[in-house]
Amino acid sequence: MAKDRHSYACTQCGATYRKWQGRCDACGAWNGIVEEAPLGSARPKGLGKGRGRRVPLVGLGEVSATPERLVSGIGEFDRAAGGGIVPGSALLVGGDPGIGKSTLLLQVLAGLARAGRDCVYISGEEAAAQVQMRAARLGLGDAPVRLGTATDVRDILSTLDAATPPDVLVVDSIQTLFVDSLDSAPGTVAQVRAATAELIAYAKRRGTAMLIVGHVTKDGQIAGPRVLEHMVDTVLYFEGERGHQFRILRAVKNRYGAAEEIGVFEMTGRGLAEVPNPSELFLSERAEAVAGAAVFAGIEGSRPVLCEIQALVAPTSAANPRRAVVGWDSGRLAMVLAVLDARGGLGFGGADVYLAVAGGLKVSEPAADLAVAAALVSALTGVPLPADLVIFGEISLSGDIRPVSHAAARLREAAKLGFSGALVPPRTKAGRHGLGLETCGSVAALADRFVDTAGPARRRDPRSGVAADIRERVGDRHG
Repeated sequence: MAKDRHSYACTQCGATYRKWQGRCDACGAWNGIVEEAPLGSARPKGLGKGRGRRVPLVGLGEVSATPERLVSGIGEFDRAAGGGIVPGSALLVGGDPGIGKSTLLLQVLAGLARAGRDCVYISGEEAAAQVQMRAARLGLGDAPVRLGTATDVRDILSTLDAATPPDVLVVDSIQTLFVDSLDSAPGTVAQVRAATAELIAYAKRRGTAMLIVGHVTKDGQIAGPRVLEHMVDTVLYFEGERGHQFRILRAVKNRYGAAEEIGVFEMTGRGLAEVPNPSELFLSERAEAVAGAAVFAGIEGSRPVLCEIQALVAPTSAANPRRAVVGWDSGRLAMVLAVLDARGGLGFGGADVYLAVAGGLKVSEPAADLAVAAALVSALTGVPLPADLVIFGEISLSGDIRPVSHAAARLREAAKLGFSGALVPPRTKAGRHGLGLETCGSVAALADRFVDTAGPARRRDPRSGVAADIRERVGDRHG
């Protein structure tokens, strides 16, 4: 009789091992490998002599019927999903607990149901009365949505097969479901993988658009969304800080649309409200003429978004100055500071540096380098940037400022919001925008702009190595 084989899986990435080990070789996570239920019998080593069914093959040039996308009426969600939900696709919405995933999908499902689509909501976390109470609070009680509560995948599929397949199915959440053929507990990697595979097979077979909710716990033990990313067609992450009312729905994977597209929402007492112009929202509380503040014209997906980057440089006597970053890459900040020191002659080694992107937005593109550098130099010198100036550009290790893509779209968005000037790299293809452009070719030229404005000041020459710099005057002013 064949012996049962024990297997172990990483809760972070889903990699499997034949024996337990402390560190996952695939993702590098520690203490995340857990034991899965042993297989009942050994699998045969081959397909045998049995024949499978013949798979139809088609040519690349053959035109097939394109299914019509399901539009929910919530523009920001439809934008992030690539223009709507494709029938027969599987869409995953991931995020931290309490961020608003269930509220968003309930509003989306209500919009689709009111548009005449047959919609089913399966809840594995809440009772039907709880979902009904939330719908009443959001003003969605009259939406013709069919509601059910279940955690057994067999029961869910039997219920759906007994009637006409719905147009849209929401499963909230995948971590609560289980397949009764497995002995492991709900939420484990094996159960999440098996339950998702069964539901996706039903969605592809019946042409039902399926929206799956997946979340991670506060201690990070269950990594459902990371395992599911390879199985679903679209992955949307719902991001946001609990201290901010803004929520960002970001597409990190989309087989039917552009990735990195975002939708912006605002959490209100009546649910999530769309923010059609996020640039105006992120800049609505700007203070006039504050040192260390710069407006960055970025691109999120296909949408230009303007946000404020704030920097604070404070003298310190500590041996290791502090570097704190919110909303940007800390490694990128270290590179910009090193380039400003080596190529621009500014010394940040004896000061604490704090950098934040206002409004809870997370910026990842290199085009923000010049705006970050301008905010840092402004905070160091105490010279504020003009309030009607936008900045973008990429900084190289040589200290040069390089052009970035979509410059015309960035400038048009800035002109639409009332900005009159822009600090851009040389050779920028601007197009028609109506802004006054000022080019900046290097970080040394950027530093000269602030030093000339502040008046005479000593600055370290990067070629001579003289140690006197502008921090002496800044330290005297703070003292």
